[in-house]
Amino acid sequence: MKNIFLVGMPSSGKSTLGRRLARQLTYRFIDTDRLIIEAEGGRSINDIFQTDGEAYFRDVESRVLHTIEPDTQLVVATGGGMPCFHDNMAYIKKAGISIFLDVSPEELLERMLKHNQDDRPLFNPKDPTLLENLRQKYNDRRFFYTQADLIIPGEVAVKELAGQLEPYL
Repeated sequence: MKNIFLVGMPSSGKSTLGRRLARQLTYRFIDTDRLIIEAEGGRSINDIFQTDGEAYFRDVESRVLHTIEPDTQLVVATGGGMPCFHDNMAYIKKAGISIFLDVSPEELLERMLKHNQDDRPLFNPKDPTLLENLRQKYNDRRFFYTQADLIIPGEVAVKELAGQLEPYL
């Protein structure tokens, strides 16, 4: 059975929906951020960015992505920027079905402020220009995200999404 890759901006729901979808389909769930942390000996994403820079992080991210073999019944929550570097979107599409969780920058801002997460190196919840930054990244990344096999606007029920996936599996 094909893998399912969830792509989209940070706080778009990739991990939350991914876990639920994996349970519904009896697939295994993995989060590429966790795989990167493991590959880097437990260092956080923020630490990797601060110590080695974004270019190094994107290299590690791409290497980790390429360890995911096609047809292994996985639901994969990708990092927000993963599809946008090193031709990763092409690999994602080759290794499974891709789903873009299309959430507006305004909704992303609400979610980030609600959860007050500080583990996103490119998005600081305390930054007064966060909405502007989210809009810019969303616009920059949309070209890559919209290459996905399915585009799901906003929130979607897991059973509904599972039904939409049936023709692809």
